[in-house]
Amino acid sequence: MFDIQHLQNSTLLCHPAYTQMLTYDWFDAHFWQQQNKIVGAKKGRATAWFFKHEQLTGVLRHYWRGGLIGKLLTDQYVYVGLEHTRVYKEFSLMMHLTELGLNVPTPIAAKVTRSGFIYRGDIITEAVKGAQSLLDILVTRPLTHDELKNVATTLSEFHNRGVYHADLNINNILFDEAGKVFIIDFDRGEIRQPEIAWQQENIKRLARSFAKEQGRNEIMHWQQSDWQSLYCDYQALLKI
Repeated sequence: MFDIQHLQNSTLLCHPAYTQMLTYDWFDAHFWQQQNKIVGAKKGRATAWFFKHEQLTGVLRHYWRGGLIGKLLTDQYVYVGLEHTRVYKEFSLMMHLTELGLNVPTPIAAKVTRSGFIYRGDIITEAVKGAQSLLDILVTRPLTHDELKNVATTLSEFHNRGVYHADLNINNILFDEAGKVFIIDFDRGEIRQPEIAWQQENIKRLARSFAKEQGRNEIMHWQQSDWQSLYCDYQALLKI
């Protein structure tokens, strides 16, 4: 499904299309900065670096812990085997979702670096062309009826395939330049048996995200009728 390279203290996971191109330096933002190939950055809990290399625009993201434990351990995780790392789980899940034909960024490579029983991780994905998140759009204008339906359709496609997203929010749902809807950031995501309980919890998390951002932003073109439209279309497309 993907290539695995074992180095002295690191393991690289790589999409077969990029195996011949990939070097260890790809996981170092300073490497791209020195070549003036950084073309953007997105701030969040961690910075995602956008770099341009030949025909590729990639997104480099380091794994950081959140919450109270993140203040102590920052980017350190306990290593109990490669397949149990968050890096391996996310990369392999994204490869699987790509093979299913779902709209996720193509995973390029990932790195697990070990130091004793501790590991750190990085992942690189292809950038979504012309990407705008739901929040990016809503602070400038309302979503059209077709855009709302596209979001509902995409969410139902993922849920019908049993795809659980651990942090479904309006920053992780993107429109590309052609108007297709993509979902990003599958850290702690997984494939589950489709069930109403977790699907509804996922959708409730998304609803809370709309409300949270509405409270944060002075201008946000969103109202309850928009949510009702999106939710009704989503429900109608669920196969359960």
